[in-house]
Amino acid sequence: MAIGLDTSVVLRLLIGEPRVQMEVARRRIERALIVGEKVVVTDLVVAEAFHALRHHYGVPETVALGRLREFLGSGIIHVDPAGAGEALGPGTRGQAGVVDRLIVARHHALGATTATFDRRQARLEGGVLLRV
Repeated sequence: MAIGLDTSVVLRLLIGEPRVQMEVARRRIERALIVGEKVVVTDLVVAEAFHALRHHYGVPETVALGRLREFLGSGIIHVDPAGAGEALGPGTRGQAGVVDRLIVARHHALGATTATFDRRQARLEGGVLLRV
């Protein structure tokens, strides 16, 4: 059995507010671990959480990416698709945006390349620039 975390839960865990909701989320994950439930976060939740951290909470991009990397790399969370967590990796600055990197990672997990008109996204491994 598995439990998938929604963006609202991920944000409470990352921000710690409202404190009561953060504690409820933390206890639910602890319970999942005790009974052997897999705790899943999808690439869509990662993208939404990144944008919420940046635009609703005013968290700087590098800090938002760092918090998400720590959370996803905790060993508790399973990211779907595999490889989505690496899309947030260090050394991605100056490349395609977070959501574009997650899109390429999703396609890669499906065994597909990403056709795009976006030059930065096309420079990612698995990106293919469509030319006019």
